[in-house]
Amino acid sequence: MPTDRQTLVFDADDTLWENNVLFERVIDAYLDWLAHPTLDRAATRAVLDEVERANVVVHGYGTASFLRSLHDCFERLSERPAGPAEAREIEELAAALVSHEVELVPGVAETLTELGGRHDLMMLTKGDPAEQQRKIDASGLAHHFASVHIVAEKHAGAYRSLVAEQGLVPDATWMIGNSPRSDILPARAAGLNAVFIPNQHTWVLEHDELDPTDEGVLHLEHFRALTEHF
Repeated sequence: MPTDRQTLVFDADDTLWENNVLFERVIDAYLDWLAHPTLDRAATRAVLDEVERANVVVHGYGTASFLRSLHDCFERLSERPAGPAEAREIEELAAALVSHEVELVPGVAETLTELGGRHDLMMLTKGDPAEQQRKIDASGLAHHFASVHIVAEKHAGAYRSLVAEQGLVPDATWMIGNSPRSDILPARAAGLNAVFIPNQHTWVLEHDELDPTDEGVLHLEHFRALTEHF
């Protein structure tokens, strides 16, 4: 356990609160509705993943980009755009993403309270600014953080910019999240330490391989375990 004061930078979606499981529920309903006549469910999902991978590069993250992907996937598989009634049905499937309540990961509020007494806490999340801010406000967690940062993409450059803007000491800074692709690997590339807390519902596009020999990455099973190390 570090004995001096550290800077702990927290991811938001699927680290502080559940997020992707909501999208997975919509995808399950979408695949049921689509019921492609020749492709099985796995093959249809693979097409949707491919469409999403392309769309996030151009349109970013969040509900609007996801809804676009549902429409684009329909058009690719049906070889025609969705008709008015079909478009309404797709939009109704995704409507729950906007109206849902924010569900905190177990132990988050108490753990942040305890950690905040010993360390400096920040939040770094990616996505549509308005959508992410809505979730931050609804979570009731904003008061735990000295600063909150919403970026379009969490690559190594974003972490380097955060270090420079906030005057952080990389050796005393830890990025805490569930995504190898967005939280762990780019933070390590920028010279920060990292804490990997897996979430069983992590988006497939956020998966990546981690080096098991990297001593700069702490692997924990759940959020509450942070208090045993910081």
